[in-house]
Amino acid sequence: MTEPAALQAMVPKLVALSQAAGAAILAVYQAHNLRVEHKADASPVTQADLAAHRIIVTGLAQAWPQIPIISEEGELPDFAQRRQWPTYWLVDPLDGTREFIAGNGEFTVNIALIEAGQPVLGVIYVPVTGQCYTGIRGLGAFKNQPDSAAFTPIHPRALAPRLAQRQPVEVIASRRVGNVALEALLAKLGQNLGPLIRRSMGSSLKLCLLAEGQADFYPRLGPTSEWDTAAAQAILEAAGGAVVDTQFQPLRYNQKASVLNPDFYALADSNFAWQHLLAKA
Repeated sequence: MTEPAALQAMVPKLVALSQAAGAAILAVYQAHNLRVEHKADASPVTQADLAAHRIIVTGLAQAWPQIPIISEEGELPDFAQRRQWPTYWLVDPLDGTREFIAGNGEFTVNIALIEAGQPVLGVIYVPVTGQCYTGIRGLGAFKNQPDSAAFTPIHPRALAPRLAQRQPVEVIASRRVGNVALEALLAKLGQNLGPLIRRSMGSSLKLCLLAEGQADFYPRLGPTSEWDTAAAQAILEAAGGAVVDTQFQPLRYNQKASVLNPDFYALADSNFAWQHLLAKA
């Protein structure tokens, strides 16, 4: 495994690449000349997705030519090939394309480094706000503001003190995915924890809110791909949270031919008795 100091040394280049990709995305976003096409799986893709993809993939290949790359907008290598990779980049050049098309600003640039199936380094850039999140295994998670080059540490909040003070649990849900199973889960959770505040949001921003102490729980009972979650998982886990499947096993990457994730839970307070609680739900 790469040492934390070596991971940290990668961050400035990754932040610069994410900002360059974000600038290309904003150029399309603000020009109002959007062209939307659809891929084989019916998901949308725009010229902004492709422009960001080219910037990131070119920059990564130049900086670290020995590390292979998987990008949502690139060709997915056969599993027989990529299963041999101990380390690789996993990129979503424009996470939240539907939010981009809708014009609500809830989209991000996601870059993650995967080692032995684990996301050990993540960078998420928010083009509309200029905010950037980073997570480095062994060193923590950080956030900067557009008017400052300094990154400050971020941490999830503990849930037990909030419950003791009768403060509501804040749940993040996908803006565009809802189903009967999710509604039933939240209903049971409310019965056990008390009132819930539910917020809907797009893209990997949901996990960033957990990492910086602005929400408590994000259940995803619906399809996602590995590039949707890797960078955000690195950030949340580096901050002290967790991302687990419904059996409470950590989400892992490049373990099978499909790049679809299982259903999962993102937990701000990983020390809370979530497993017991959700088993009842």
